[in-house]
Amino acid sequence: MDVTDKDSKLMSKLGSSESNSPGGLTDATIIDYLKVCQSIVVEHAGACFTAFVKALDRQLAEFASSAKTNSEQADLAEQRRLLHDSLPEIERYFLGYLGEGFIKFKRQELATTTGEEKYQQDMLSLVDNEDLEETIAISSITQRSENHYAEQLWAMNQRLSLLNRGQKVEDRSNPAGPVQYCESLRKSLKRSKLTTKSKIIAYKIFDSDVMVKLADPFDEINQFLSSKGILANLRYSPVSQTAPLPHPESSQAQDASPEVPVDEPVGGGHAIELPAAAMSAPSGYISGPDATLPTDQYQGQLVEAIRSLQAHVARGAAPSQTPQGAYAQSPGLYSSPQGSSLQGSSPAQGSPLPPGMVQGGGAAAPGGHPAEVYSNNQLVGALQSLQTEALAVTGQQLLSAQPGSLAPLPIAGVTAQLVNQLQAEADGSDQEVDPVDMHTIDLVGMLFDYMLSDDNLPDSVKALLSYLHTPFLKIAFIDKGFFEQTEHPARLLLNNMAEAGVKWVSNDGSSQYEIYDKIKSIVSRVLEEFKNDVRLFAELLLEFSGYTKKISRRQELMERRAMEKVQGEEKLREVKIRVNDEVRSRTDGRELPSAVLLMLLQPWSDYLAFILLRYGDTSDSWLRSIQMVEDVLWSIEPKNNNADKARQLEIQDRLLDGLEVGFETIGYDQAKGKKLLEALYTLQKMALQSRVVDPAPEPMRSKLEAMAAEKAGQLLNQDDPPTPEEARMVENLKMIEFGTWFEFDGGRRLKVAWYNSKTLHYMLVDQMGKKVAMKSGLELARSMLSHKAKVIAGSSKPFFERALENIFQSLNAKAKQEKQDAGQELVHE
Repeated sequence: MDVTDKDSKLMSKLGSSESNSPGGLTDATIIDYLKVCQSIVVEHAGACFTAFVKALDRQLAEFASSAKTNSEQADLAEQRRLLHDSLPEIERYFLGYLGEGFIKFKRQELATTTGEEKYQQDMLSLVDNEDLEETIAISSITQRSENHYAEQLWAMNQRLSLLNRGQKVEDRSNPAGPVQYCESLRKSLKRSKLTTKSKIIAYKIFDSDVMVKLADPFDEINQFLSSKGILANLRYSPVSQTAPLPHPESSQAQDASPEVPVDEPVGGGHAIELPAAAMSAPSGYISGPDATLPTDQYQGQLVEAIRSLQAHVARGAAPSQTPQGAYAQSPGLYSSPQGSSLQGSSPAQGSPLPPGMVQGGGAAAPGGHPAEVYSNNQLVGALQSLQTEALAVTGQQLLSAQPGSLAPLPIAGVTAQLVNQLQAEADGSDQEVDPVDMHTIDLVGMLFDYMLSDDNLPDSVKALLSYLHTPFLKIAFIDKGFFEQTEHPARLLLNNMAEAGVKWVSNDGSSQYEIYDKIKSIVSRVLEEFKNDVRLFAELLLEFSGYTKKISRRQELMERRAMEKVQGEEKLREVKIRVNDEVRSRTDGRELPSAVLLMLLQPWSDYLAFILLRYGDTSDSWLRSIQMVEDVLWSIEPKNNNADKARQLEIQDRLLDGLEVGFETIGYDQAKGKKLLEALYTLQKMALQSRVVDPAPEPMRSKLEAMAAEKAGQLLNQDDPPTPEEARMVENLKMIEFGTWFEFDGGRRLKVAWYNSKTLHYMLVDQMGKKVAMKSGLELARSMLSHKAKVIAGSSKPFFERALENIFQSLNAKAKQEKQDAGQELVHE
């Protein structure tokens, strides 16, 4: 194979030994290092490719032998022939594309994607279902592998960054990353005439036969670069030093091994150690995953923790550690959160399994043989029947529903209905649900139970989304990796609809941009059209995302315009407060006549605000204008010596002229301005005569100062100062993020679009982005403390992530309680 040699020669032409990169590496050295890395990747991929093709051919042969019709058998035979005919070309191009990635990397042109970006535009009518199906498969494999090899990829990315002129390298721009393998295969398969169905089979085999073996080339590349002094002392330092999550295929052998019955009581068990768990959970049985991890890794570890807890609660005994895949072998079953169970009770806590009970599931059939479990097809078929029946009963009611008129689906009854449906279809045979499948049923039930209790979601949206329970349970059986795939289209669709419900539907029955009707139509289409093709969810995701993106753009534009206007108003408010403080700092503590107070607190304050806005507080204009306040106050004080009298006569005319210019600048009423200047002139004459002027009566002065403070935007009622509790709430509100939603009395929802940290004012907009109010921090604090308003907490996280966190916490607390109860029983014994 000459691929490596040809690409190596091309790489040699890409740089000159005279140019340097970070760390003193010349281009020639970088190219030499990349050649070695390229050779490692291509040679390893070539070795794996042969085994991959054999496995694919074997799988196609098995499908052909078990085909139900001659036509189907002939089609599969033809696919095998096409594979054999195009095999040399597929292999050549696959390895060629892999090698080419290093050339693009050297040119800084490598940014491989899985094709998802094509389906993120408003182009639903152009969706290619076959291409979409491939994209979903490739994306899932890539993401799973990137999570699994996170440690090796992180180290490789750091080292390759030094070969990339110091530019950061991500997983998708790493020429040896999982996405390069997947996309190279995808592009090379285009050289063949294989059907999409055969390609999907190929991707699955590739995942289980090639992607699980990438640790070897990754380690070899890291070791080679380290040996050349490229970050030789680099250490992967997550919060907790633990192994990455197991790849689904690489753990099959371990999962298949029989599990030893647990003979120890719960009290003798140890807390389960989670991968990369960093957050201690003293209130639960095990520690939780590190929430600072990337969201896909964090959610993946949450799911693994939930599976482990489900297995533990089912067993009624604590394992000493979390075995990889332990949740797939739980030897008991527990009742669902809804109160139903598809099997008998599990063995007593702390006791070995009784005779006749099988490892991995409930009671045995007569004679001690394991009872037959319902197949995946039976479960999906039963759920389809339930979905059809539910649509017949509620279909028209759902279509005509208005916010607040639709009752949510009773989730607790679905499990019992599923039991009845399975028993009816089993026709009296002795069958039961596999424990792993029961865990899936329970997990979907807990997901929708959380949704119905989620304060973020308006009640009307909860009711709509509850009808997706059965379709989502069906997805979990059709696509076994549903809970592990953060980018699954059904999962993203649920997240997007929940987020849209929070943004544009209120508990007062209002719905902006017809979003309630849009969610309703999506739910109706799922119930009517979803049989077993999950591509429907990708199409609906594109449709709904396109709709909400347009709304978001329109809303953001409206919010931005409102915010720009408010920011201008708030800037003026800040300036007026600053001016009022400057003037009051000079007038407070002095006995002043009404005319002077009126002049300084009103027209001259307006002029000072104009100067401060236009020229700033370091300008000569501002300094002169502030000095004039000092001069006015000095000019009306009694003069008892000739020097002061001489100075006053010197500045008096200039002072009066300056005041008059200021009044004219702001357009102050001429008649009023003339009266104020005449009154000041009279007071100045009295000062020259050493006479004391009469101060303003206290009520008059208080009124003038209150008017000035109100005009400046200082609305705090000094007669009603904040209590310590209110003051603490105001401080807490300073930490609030833009975009936080509040729900007020009556169910109306308003969002904090902007916050002025200087004036402590919050701009609130409605669900269309229109400014509704400016509220002070104290006003908001008082509304919250009186329960007239509440923050809709946690709305920055996707719905699915919040649900997994809640499920984990609930199961964790339950497991801890069982452990404590078991310990108490041992003490009493």
